[in-house]
Order: sequence, then structure tokens, then C-alpha cells
Amino acid sequence: MNVKTVLILLLLALATIFALVCVLLTRGRGPSTCQHQRPAQEDTDDGQSLVFADLTPEEMVQVVRYLRANLGVPLVDASRAKPSDNCIASVDVQVPGKAEVLRFLDGAGARPPREALAVLYFGNQPDPNVTEYVVGPLPTPAYHRDVTVQKYGGKVPYHRRPVTGKEYVDINTLIQRELRKAPRFLAECCESDGTNLAILTTAPRGFKSGDRATWFVLFHGVAGTGYYLSPVGLEVLVEHGDLHVSRWWLRRVFYNGQYFASTEDLEDAFLADLVEVVRIEKPRAEAVLGSMRPRHPPGSPGPLQYEPQGPRYSIRDNRVTFQGWSITFGVNPNSGPRLFDIRYRGERIAYELSLQEALALYGSNCPGGMSTRYLDGSFGIGRFAYELVRGLDCPYAATYVDRHYLAESETPKTNQNSLCIFEHDAALPLRRHFSDLQSLYYGGLRKNTLVIRTISTLINYDYVWDFMFHGSGAVEVRVHATGYISSSFLYGRGTDYGNRVGLHTLGTMHIHHIHYKVDLDVDGQLNSLETQDMGYELVKDPWSMQNTIERPYLHRKRLEREDEAAFPLNTPMPRYLSFAGPKPNKWGHPRSYRIQIASFAGEHLPVSSSMERSISWGRYQLAVTRRKEEEPTSTSIYNQNDPWTPTVTFADFIDNETITNEDLVAWISVGFLHVPHAEDVPNTVTVGNGVGFFLRPYNYFDEDPSVDSPDSVYFSSEQDAGACGANPLACLPHTAACAPHLPPFRYGGFLNI
Repeated sequence: MNVKTVLILLLLALATIFALVCVLLTRGRGPSTCQHQRPAQEDTDDGQSLVFADLTPEEMVQVVRYLRANLGVPLVDASRAKPSDNCIASVDVQVPGKAEVLRFLDGAGARPPREALAVLYFGNQPDPNVTEYVVGPLPTPAYHRDVTVQKYGGKVPYHRRPVTGKEYVDINTLIQRELRKAPRFLAECCESDGTNLAILTTAPRGFKSGDRATWFVLFHGVAGTGYYLSPVGLEVLVEHGDLHVSRWWLRRVFYNGQYFASTEDLEDAFLADLVEVVRIEKPRAEAVLGSMRPRHPPGSPGPLQYEPQGPRYSIRDNRVTFQGWSITFGVNPNSGPRLFDIRYRGERIAYELSLQEALALYGSNCPGGMSTRYLDGSFGIGRFAYELVRGLDCPYAATYVDRHYLAESETPKTNQNSLCIFEHDAALPLRRHFSDLQSLYYGGLRKNTLVIRTISTLINYDYVWDFMFHGSGAVEVRVHATGYISSSFLYGRGTDYGNRVGLHTLGTMHIHHIHYKVDLDVDGQLNSLETQDMGYELVKDPWSMQNTIERPYLHRKRLEREDEAAFPLNTPMPRYLSFAGPKPNKWGHPRSYRIQIASFAGEHLPVSSSMERSISWGRYQLAVTRRKEEEPTSTSIYNQNDPWTPTVTFADFIDNETITNEDLVAWISVGFLHVPHAEDVPNTVTVGNGVGFFLRPYNYFDEDPSVDSPDSVYFSSEQDAGACGANPLACLPHTAACAPHLPPFRYGGFLNI
């Protein structure tokens, strides 16, 4: 073997050793951490969005301090106030009038003064009432004005006020005292002395204006699980309308189909063997109906969505921007999420998009169930939007935002991480085409959307509120219902009102109806309402006159008045309905946005009902009215406890005014009928229980605006599709070959209950 050969072998050996060392050094090493880049789109808002901003805790404190010093009446903290006291019930931002805001946003107008709306309960005066004050300017208040008569046409009667937490505590004390009068009955029916029974409120509270008598349904309470599936058959009617708690009384008792005047009468009837008792053992925590505890150990983690170069959206204060979108967001403690000044490519699409109300109306053969019509805004849709669970309620890497409120206390509270914002890959093309004719190519775009989400827990139900913004210029609004069903004790012909889901549990039928306000400003404030639908016309074939053909044609119509634009629930409406601006697009059609509703609502309460006017918004799947500052909302928190004389009646908004070239508002109802079934235990699933609507550009642009998306993909048969320069998808193995930096999991949602 010559020297040359030895040298070659030696070099090969060294190269092999070097390669092996490299492999050993890199084995087990994870991918590098993803490096975040600043979004390409910069926010140029300059703080203008703060004109809509929710109050800060500091501002709330200043309002409380001002009211205490300037009202001249004694105020008790609402957390401990009796009905006979005066108290500050809530404080929220007072959004300025639209004209004033638009002068500020679009012109040279001054920034409107920042103000708060304070709701006070005056129980300690000769004429108890609810009064609303506008307080300003913030952050240092110097004035307040009573706006109650201006808003509602008169004072708000005291009996219309929502029930406070302190009132519920006092009611529970009364119920416990009364239950002690039937010890033998409780021991036999429920294995209880009453102290471990949970109570569930119903609403409304009577049959006529001025009533404040509530049915409360009793359940077995088991720690760590929802009690809503464990009724014991006992319900009580409490009269709590008097200003003095000592005068409240238990007016009626119901058990297993029988009514009694009091718990003493129930006990006497039981001892006389006049009551058919169904013995219900106290559930064990490990076997209780509806337990959500895992039944198996955790498996391997599922797919994880992350952003290799960081979020592509930008958040500043109460405003988020994303690929041409700009949205100002907030949460009303009563009515829930609200968006303002929604713009796409710099043009305002909508001035306001807000949730108004959520109705749950039940049926049952038990008094509590059959009388329940929850108007959730009265309880607090926004107030009870608690902390979101990272990685389940929203993607793990989403941005989480705190929300603050002041209600039933003079101390502001924070629901931390209770709103989330994220970009969502729907794993579906927004658009695509594979060409196999004439030339071979592929073009497409992923369906990525910006999502703003919050979730409200309203007693037993959880509502997932989503607002989604698409690359096509469309807005999607959707709500999903989950959580526990409400139930009644199963007796008699209970299955006429639902399905049996447990040994003694009836899952009671109900409807969910949700109402939204959509103040569209399409190419300006002045819009008209146009409809399009199809028909068939029978015509002779131009090329074969002896034959005929059924030809589809388009029927166009402009609706002139509000009565024409009020479409009753569950009746046919035009398939295309659009807000049209005054100017055409490149092709001569009015620049428009189409409203497309996706809903399968139940039946609305009959108009003959004495309380129907309080939810008259539910008559219509869509109603379009002229926008008025004096018609800011379709309902009121005071409608729940006096639906017979509603404080706000939506039906009165529709008075046949002209709607051509006017500032218009679309009021949209969505919902579904829910007949609970076995698979609703432990919880109702979101699958199939989502409804909503779209706002879609319709000739607003000259072409689909998503063609300008940097995410677009196109390659032909003549290109190397695996080359990064020709196809951005081919870049992913390099640009996405990094490990996301995930923050540690923490949860503090139980701290602020």
C-alpha cells in the first residue's frame, strides 16, 4: 500500500469521525426557540380608540368618590345594602354620541369628554326608585346629571331593579329557616336537613307589574360538580318585594306535583301520609350525575397552534389591527362584548357591533321550570365572563386581556384574562383552484381569521361569544352554548316538556334566542336596504322556438320603509339582503355589505303573552331601523323583573320611517330550540349548538380583496413547487422549524367569585 493510498484512507477516516461527532453533538437537541418579529402593519391610531374604552379601575374609584361626596344622601356599599338602603349598583363608561365621536375620529372635532354612567338604587327615600347619572369629566369628575327621564320617559320604579347578591343571601336565609319546619319530610325525601341543598333562582318574579315573588328550585348540592342535574322535587315561592327583609315570607311550596301553603303544611301532610315521597339519596361525589372529573389519565397532547415568528396582529390599548383590519373592542358588564369603529383597509365597515341580550325560555310541569324566562343581560353577561383557560377556551398562545367592572360593590373587580385574541388557522382553504385544463397550475389561500372571544357563565350555561374577521373582508359573528342544562324533577307527564336524563331528572326543553345590534356604515353613514332573490321564468328557447326553458332570473328590490324591513322570525326572507352605499364599484353596482344569518331559532313567545313586549325584539330575525341616539339598545336590565311594563320596548322602534339614504341599524336575532337528551350530560356540547351571522362584502370591492394577501400560494407545472422562492409553503420547514415559547400555565379564575 503506497503512501498516497494511506493518506486518502486517513482523510476519509477523519471525515467519518467528524460527521459522527456532529451527529452525536446534535442528537437530542431540540429546535431553536421561535424568534418573534414585529407585525408589518403599524398602528397609527394615536389613542383615538380610547374614546370607546371601558373604564379603568382608577376611573371607577373616582366616580364612586365623587358620588359619595356630591349626592347629599347616605350611601351603603351595595355588597351589604338592604332594599331599604341607597347604594351604587354599577358604574360603566358612557359612550359619547355617534356624531360627536365621528367628528373627532374623521374630522377636526375635539375629543369628546370622557364620562361614566352610574346606576343607583334609592331605597331610603319616600319614593324608592332607580336613577341613572352621567358623571364627568373623567378622570376628575366635576358634574353629574340625571338622565333617567331622558332615557326612559320617566323614573324607573324600584321593583324593576335586578336582584343583588345580598338579596339572594337574605332569601337563602329565609328558605333555610322555613326548611327547618319540615325536618322529618326532608330526612325522608332527601336525606337532608336542608343546609346542603342548593337553590336556583327563576325569573321573572310574578304575573304583573310590581310583583317580586320568585320560585326557587332546590337541588342536592355536591362539591365539585354542577347541582343542576340533581333536583329533589321541592320548590318554594318567596315573596321578597317589601323593603324590609323581616317582612319577606314563603308564599307557596311545591313537591312532586302537589302544592302546599307552607313548609309546616308540607310536614303535616307528610306525617298524615298524604304526600307521595320519592326518596332521593344524597349523591356521592364519585358517582353524581353530571360529574366532569376525568375518567382516564391524560393521553398524549393534541395538535398545538403557534406562531413561528410571533403574532401577526397588533394590540394597542383597546384596539387590534390585523392584515387590513382595525377593531376597537370592549365589554359591557350587562350586555357583554361590544365592538366599535370596525375598519377594513382604512374604511369604516361598522360603527358598532354589539351583543344586546340572551334569552332562555323554558318549559316544564314544575312551577320553577315553566315560569323561567331568563334575560341574561339583567344578570350580567359581561360581568360573569371569567378568566379563560389557556389552551382550552382559547389557543394556548393567544393574547389574553383583563376586563374590569364595578357592580354591586364600591370596589372595582377584575376578571383577568377574560377576553382573548388570536389568529386562527381554520384548516380550510379560503379559496383555491387546481387547474387540469389548458394549463396546469394551483392557486389558493389559507383561511386564517382574527378571532376576538369571551365566554360568559350565566348560572348553568356557558356562552362562547366569537367575532371573526376574514381575509375576504367578511365579518363572522357566532355564539356557541355549552355548560349544564337546567332540569326539573321528573314526575307525571314530564316528558311532554323534555327528555329523561337521570333517574329522577327531566332535561327541560327551552329556547336560546340571542340579539345583536349592527350599526353598519357602508361607504359612509347614509345607506339603503336592497334585497335580491331568485325566481323562474318560462321562456321559449331563442335558438329553438318550439321548445321552452325555465330560466332563473334575479329579482331586485329596494326597501323604502321600516315596516318592509322587519322580517318575522322563522318566515322566509330574501336570500340576499344588503346595506348599500351611495356610490358604485368599478362595475356599476352599489358598494354593499350583505347580511347572511345562520340560525335555527325556536318559536317566539306568542304576542298575546302579557310579557311578550319585553322581548319583542324576538319577533324578528332581522329588523332594520333608522339609527337614533334615543334607541341605543333593544332591551334593558329592568325588563327582567317587570316584563309586563317593559322599560324598553323594541317593537316601538319600528314605526315605518323611511330607510332610504339614512343612517341605519340592523337588529339581528339568532337562536335554537334545545330539547335536552342523554348526551347533554354532563354538559351540552358546542357541536351543532352554534348560531350566528355574516357581514359579507357584496360588490363593495372590485374583486376579492384577499388577492393582496401575502399568504397567497401559486405555482404551475413549469415551476419547482418545492422551491421556497416559488411557493411560500415550501419555506415552512425552515421558517417554522422552531419551538414555541409557551408561558407557564396559571389560572386565577376562582379568586374573584
